[in-house]
Amino acid sequence: MNVRKPPMGWNTWNTFGLECNDALIRQSADAMIDLGLKDAGYEYIVIDDGWSLKRRDPKTDELVPDPDKFPNGMKSVGDYIHSKGLKFGMYSCCGIRTCGNYPGSFDHEFLDAKTFASYGVDLLKYDNCFHPANANGPQLYHRMGTALSLCGRDIVFSACNWGKDDVWSWIRSAGAHMYRSTYDLKDNFKNFTTFGMSQYDGKLQYSAPNCFNDLDMMTIGMYGEGFCGTEGCNDANYELQFAMWCMASSPLFIGCDIRKLSEKSMAILTNKELIAIDQDEDARPPFLITATGDSTYTTQCPTYAKRLSNGDFAIACFNFADRDTHAYFIFDELGLSASSGYGLQLTDLYSGEEMDPIREFASVKVPKGGCRIFRAKPVKML
Repeated sequence: MNVRKPPMGWNTWNTFGLECNDALIRQSADAMIDLGLKDAGYEYIVIDDGWSLKRRDPKTDELVPDPDKFPNGMKSVGDYIHSKGLKFGMYSCCGIRTCGNYPGSFDHEFLDAKTFASYGVDLLKYDNCFHPANANGPQLYHRMGTALSLCGRDIVFSACNWGKDDVWSWIRSAGAHMYRSTYDLKDNFKNFTTFGMSQYDGKLQYSAPNCFNDLDMMTIGMYGEGFCGTEGCNDANYELQFAMWCMASSPLFIGCDIRKLSEKSMAILTNKELIAIDQDEDARPPFLITATGDSTYTTQCPTYAKRLSNGDFAIACFNFADRDTHAYFIFDELGLSASSGYGLQLTDLYSGEEMDPIREFASVKVPKGGCRIFRAKPVKML
């Protein structure tokens, strides 16, 4: 199957951990429609760890949905999700047990793939806990990739091995359509910026259509609440997070309780211009264009550009410092030298402000813990 653009959806884990259930999934599917999230591009409802009983069926060896959490079974849940025009995602693990200590798919890959297909699953998140120490990591993901390819249903393979085993160098060959590149995200500024920038530093060049580097479920809208809540973030931090994910062409999966989504978080998550950058058909990686030789400045206030399929650029100025600052960038870093005769018209993608065309160089103010992100259109000026 072809997955030409980064998948978008919602996942239970960040807010609810192991406490998923039938009512939560149906209510969240309703909210996805009622709030307009589906119209914005979010289409997967993913049930993470904790959905099954602690033991397989003793007669068939199949995974068994927890009847207290899912009294009507998983196909019923999937049918409800599909009735809304949404897609159904589920979770398993390449280990003997999942990270939450439920049955994993180790040595049951082909049986489990058929089980998921019978539920009507459209995406499988595949985790990395509790496999034998001598098991070959790539081999475990190749097994499930092959099992999914033979299960009789198109299922997006979302590999979640946390960036182990140099995953970016081989996961495409395993049949994965997206792959986790970090450990689990927490809802605090230092955590998400550290994990995000670890991929900007030389890892995103491996990401491309049909196999996208997944920076993890976003924490936008959590405000410190839920299973991965920790101290939380403010709205400027969340604007930076969304810009960082979109510049990376990362899959966009919401992690907050969408039934309680704030107006500001909703505005961030449904920003059409930023989503267009994430979903750009070329999915080219961002590159550093910070105009300074000061390594401290480059680390705290880096500026990245991304080539878009129509010839425009996306330009994001991140501010990781505890003060407002100015970001500076030179157009020659984009290939637009002064002698080219071209300048750039910058449109701020959060405020909507369209600036007058400029040549050679730009300076913009960036709030502490926040960002400025622009669509930059080359325009002839000479």
